[in-house]
This record gives sequence, C-alpha cells and structure tokens, in this order.
Amino acid sequence: MDYLPCFYSFIMCFAYCYRVHLKGKNMLFAALGGTLGWFVFLLFQPLHNDLLQYFFGTVAFSAYAELMARINKCPVTGFLIISMLPMVPGSGIYQTMEYAISGNTDLFLETGMHTLGIAGSLAIGVLLVSSTMRLFVNIRTQHLSKKQMGTGEE
Repeated sequence: MDYLPCFYSFIMCFAYCYRVHLKGKNMLFAALGGTLGWFVFLLFQPLHNDLLQYFFGTVAFSAYAELMARINKCPVTGFLIISMLPMVPGSGIYQTMEYAISGNTDLFLETGMHTLGIAGSLAIGVLLVSSTMRLFVNIRTQHLSKKQMGTGEE
C-alpha cells in the first residue's frame, strides 16, 4: 500500500488549520484526523467499493474527532471539519458541473449520482458516530445521576 497520499492529506489538513487559525497542538491533532481517515480509506481499498471506503474512513475520523474533542476540551466541529477535508468529493462535483454545462446528460447523471453517494456516505458516517457518542454520554450521565441520588439517600 502506498502511504504517500496519507502524508499529502496530513500536509493539506495542517495547512488548512493554519488558514482557519487553529492554534497549538490542536493543529497537529486535527491534521492527524484527516490522515487517519485517508489511511482507513486506503485500507479498505480491496473491497473495490469506494462508497464503503468513504463510509469506513468517515467513521474512523469521526470517532477520532469525538475523542480528541473530549481530550482537548474543545468543540468537535473543528476536528471534524478539518479531518473531513481529504474525503470531500471535489473532483466529482467539478466533473458533474462540467458535464452539465457541456450538455452530456448521461455522464452528468452518472457522475452526479456517484458524487451524491459519496456525500451520503460521509453524512451517514458522521451521523452514526455522533449519534452513538451522544447516546453513550446520555446513558452515562443518567447512570451517574441515579448513582448520586442513591448515595444521597443512605
């Protein structure tokens, strides 16, 4: 497996951190999230299904972003957006618009649906991790509050 694209995604995410004024160690952690997502994307390449690759890569960097946000006590959105950058289907969006403008309806629909599928994989991956994390935190909070109420009565 060629690891050079992982390095490129790290450099790109790190540069974007600088652009959006993310400071200190959070720059490194956010850029590592993009690298992790792209590494998992490449890891699932033998599946020969890029929508699944995008999904698993998104689950990986979303879980990483949730973890880093809790460790560093800052919003998950910063880590999530920067980690997602290597996965954004920019070329698919460009090609879809190019086919639309040139009047090539068949390629426009094919490329557009595939790009929409990639965007859906990204959205479902983030939604799955975010919902699972929120559910876990709510259950944990309820459990702790019940435990505190139980010890106060004794």
